[in-house]
Amino acid sequence: MKAIRKSFSGVEVLKGIDFDLCAGEVHVLAGENGAGKSTLMKILAGVYRDHDGEIFLKGRRVRFSSPHEARANGIAIIYQELSLVEPMSVAENLLLARQRVGSVWFDRNASRKAADLLLKEMHLNIDPDRPVEEFPISVRQLVEIARALSLNADILIMDEPTSTLNAQEVDRLFAAIRAVTGRGCGVIYISHKLEEIDRIADRITVLRDGGTVGTSWASDLTRDELIRKMVGRQITDHFPYTRTERGREVLAVNHLTVAGSGSGDRPDVHEVSFSVFEGEIVGLAGVQGSGTSEILHALFGDARGRVHGTITLPGRRTARRTPRSMISQGMVLQTNDRKVNGLVMGMSITGNITLASLARYSPGGWLSHSRERRASAGQAQRLRIRAASLSDSVEYLSGGNQQKVVFAKWLETDPRILLLDDPTRGIDVGAKQEIYELLMQLKGKGCGILLVSSELPELLALSDRILVMRKGEVVREFARGEAIQDEILRAALLDAAGAHA
Repeated sequence: MKAIRKSFSGVEVLKGIDFDLCAGEVHVLAGENGAGKSTLMKILAGVYRDHDGEIFLKGRRVRFSSPHEARANGIAIIYQELSLVEPMSVAENLLLARQRVGSVWFDRNASRKAADLLLKEMHLNIDPDRPVEEFPISVRQLVEIARALSLNADILIMDEPTSTLNAQEVDRLFAAIRAVTGRGCGVIYISHKLEEIDRIADRITVLRDGGTVGTSWASDLTRDELIRKMVGRQITDHFPYTRTERGREVLAVNHLTVAGSGSGDRPDVHEVSFSVFEGEIVGLAGVQGSGTSEILHALFGDARGRVHGTITLPGRRTARRTPRSMISQGMVLQTNDRKVNGLVMGMSITGNITLASLARYSPGGWLSHSRERRASAGQAQRLRIRAASLSDSVEYLSGGNQQKVVFAKWLETDPRILLLDDPTRGIDVGAKQEIYELLMQLKGKGCGILLVSSELPELLALSDRILVMRKGEVVREFARGEAIQDEILRAALLDAAGAHA
């Protein structure tokens, strides 16, 4: 790719980018949110056609008019935001990209056999006839990856493919990447997770503000040098932590049980009890299916299964829980899927930021747009949201800036209890630092925070206590300073049979 330029609404977002890929290598594309990584890859994948510059594929100049044409030329892409058709089955989604345009018949038996083989290769033990929407986001992510791998592409683009995966699933993905590069496929890998870049990269190209900072062999670039190239400044403390005096109890959970949302009789959460205090971050650790996310949804009042047990906020026990009632009592939930249940994608940035607190901008029942604009401008400045205008649709923001908008929406409600499910998912290292500092500020003001994170180092660094969950139950509790990564993983993964071995 040579001298690639691209503008949106008159704003140039790519400023003459050069990028190349060799067969059999993993070339990491790094940079902060908004640097232009995803836009560059969408040009390569045929999504954006109105751009300047040239693309050469195996020495031949090309200009794709559609994603279908790019796929026909051996280019497959896994998007940061999933592109599955959720009401369709797993098998149908896996084979969708491989169906011929204009084909009348769909051979269900052949598709089922092919789907079984793909799922087996990814070590996914799921029913391929179930709709994709019935599975948690990490399983959907693996289905998306399996679909892309099935295309036998010459170039495979992966945009934040591990944002919802646990350590075992990441290992599984990296083994698959090594397999495809071994047969000559070139992989372009976009990630903000520095430990992943260390493990998988052959070369690294850094983008910043739509321009190329440079390309280096991964072995020649230290982690600190990479961060400095990405953010344009030195970050010396990746995980700031402030010890805060613990205050009164703000949340008490007793014997919480959430009926299973899938097949089988085992509940998603079983007889869980714990407390959260003012000025405290409590981490919930566990692999996929352990019940961590289900606890947050149950507390917020939108769990799929029936909820039993008692939840007590300061001064009273909550009887009827709905998201509206919990927000009014100072509890908010930031989910791990901003596109599905975090944002209204067609609405403006301002509209999304004020969505959960409209009453304060509606004196006499009339919405005051000037108050809305002032409030959203304050949050945008506080969280350093990058946008040409706050009246723009939120769908045009980078993934990381979208995540910041979700955060801004909940901060506008002045919460006392924050339920955070992977709050830094899809956020670059510089923006993560800002979010970490914000969490320390909120903790210092007396907020209680319940934190779920797919990044164990993040959980260890930020939490005052960590509760480890396995199969819907809390199996261990670690105080800050006592927890180490190996012990948490052992507690999260060891089943009852292994405990007695």
